[in-house]
Amino acid sequence: MPELPEVETTRRGIAPHVEGREIVEAIVRQPRLRVPVPEDFIERLVGSRIGTLSRRAKYLLLPIEGEGKASAGSLIWHLGMSGSLRIARLGELPKKHDHVDLVFDDGAILRYHDPRRFGFVDWLAGSAERDPRLANLGPEPLSDAFDGERLYQLSRGRRMAVKPFLMDNAVVVGVGNIYASEALFLAGIDPRRAAGRISRDRYERLAAAIREVLAAAITQGGTTLRDFVSGTGEPGYFKQRLNVYGRHGQGCLRCNGELRLVTLGQRASVFCPSCQT
Repeated sequence: MPELPEVETTRRGIAPHVEGREIVEAIVRQPRLRVPVPEDFIERLVGSRIGTLSRRAKYLLLPIEGEGKASAGSLIWHLGMSGSLRIARLGELPKKHDHVDLVFDDGAILRYHDPRRFGFVDWLAGSAERDPRLANLGPEPLSDAFDGERLYQLSRGRRMAVKPFLMDNAVVVGVGNIYASEALFLAGIDPRRAAGRISRDRYERLAAAIREVLAAAITQGGTTLRDFVSGTGEPGYFKQRLNVYGRHGQGCLRCNGELRLVTLGQRASVFCPSCQT
């Protein structure tokens, strides 16, 4: 599943090709996504322009600037489990599972590909911040609003394991399974440990590790595990730097002890019993 670094990589990849461009055609080949494509999707978009792209958690927001129905709104895009947004050019034939195209005045095409159809594109009228999908999200992990003190305060009295605690979007957004595993390894924290039994100092180290892991993943274009590619069609290379995720049964890169696999919050978690306590 594309996580925060993959979505941010997509935003950075497609932004130079779509921002400020006029939409001259919108094509919907398959409207039955996780959220059905709005019936007036094409009517709203043709003749309008794309504003400055932004990202909130795993959602991409494309402001729509235009006259009439197209004004004062945004497209909200979620890539789901297997979705990707890529830049194509006129003449490039769509592939199977290419469900939505936005065609721009310079011949570029923003093309949405999603084999499992768990993603969606929807229309947001007015302020995106009031949309229920965004309104109750926690802070961005690379923003000043996120730090170890927040983790410490929110964790008091919590018996749940620290890894699913980190993956709660009300606590902090975008720390999915891969990056939670890697950050906990860097911070030396056992993912099974109760969130409420971790000290303030250790949470400060964990917050720093989360920032480090996510920043590195964004720099390297995300993590390609199955079918993620960036907006320009490139795979992510952070997989080459994974310390624990997907490596159970192998030797720890620090101590050479065997990495163990457990299930926490219905998600696989790999950790080093010697390095993580």
